[in-house]
Amino acid sequence: MINESFGVVREVVVLALLFVGALFLLLAGVGVVRMPDVFTRMSAATKAATLGTLCMLCAVAVYFNDFGVTVRSMLVVAFVFMTAPVAAHQIGRAAYFIGVELWSGTRLDELRGRYDAETHVLNSHTTKNNSASDETHDTD
Repeated sequence: MINESFGVVREVVVLALLFVGALFLLLAGVGVVRMPDVFTRMSAATKAATLGTLCMLCAVAVYFNDFGVTVRSMLVVAFVFMTAPVAAHQIGRAAYFIGVELWSGTRLDELRGRYDAETHVLNSHTTKNNSASDETHDTD
């Protein structure tokens, strides 16, 4: 009797994790299609797809109820959590440096005036050319 109720609870947990994971992955896809520029698309895709992958692989681990499968699932989750944000950051940085246009509704460009295109050095200190009034994105 206890094993039967545990099996039902496990199936409900698996279904819930799969459903939530599928929603996050759907949200990632919608974000890629609907967002206005490459930077917001990458943000939506990276965050939502990472959480969707987490939920899906947790569902796999719960469903199979095996130590080996659980370890593999958690290793894949750790790999995705470590690599997806770094990859998105590097792609976004490269897109910014080659001059991909920001969305017209962007209000703040924190990198403008801080990057030397010749030496590829990013200056984290505010310079004279980068005052608070100069940081707002002009949409005209």
